[in-house]
Amino acid sequence: MTKLIVLRGNSGSGKTTVAKELQNKFGNNTMLLSQDVIRRDILKVKDGENTLALPLMKELLRYGREHSDVVILEGIMCADWYRPLFELAVELYGSNVYAYYFDISFEETLRRHQTKPNCASFGAKEMRRWWREKDFSTVLQEVSITDEKDMQSIVAEIYHTILNEEED
Repeated sequence: MTKLIVLRGNSGSGKTTVAKELQNKFGNNTMLLSQDVIRRDILKVKDGENTLALPLMKELLRYGREHSDVVILEGIMCADWYRPLFELAVELYGSNVYAYYFDISFEETLRRHQTKPNCASFGAKEMRRWWREKDFSTVLQEVSITDEKDMQSIVAEIYHTILNEEED
């Protein structure tokens, strides 16, 4: 059965870095769905309620369930705006949804953002405007990831959780 890993949180919190590392660890037949890539690069649409990215993201979730061993869905994905996507995820993947929310402080998010190659693209002012405090989903049963965990420990924890589930 295909596993779905959902990584959500504020801009700059480390979601994309963790998602890429997980894709590398799981290896072949691991599908990475990045909200930013789908919304900004593929479709060039704005985010918000009823974003035009939502129908494509739903189709990609369906495709991933049929053709991949592991699907990783990552992005800010505000809980209220993306609720229909999360409901579909639970419907399609059932108990094989592993959801994580990057509950990182604004200060730590800024620090992490400074280590990224695109750190000059936007700064603290924009990040503060986009910020959503504790935007947990009421649909997904999200595990909270906090400031204390670095990228390597987050990747290891998620990877081992899924491997241990496969062994049971």
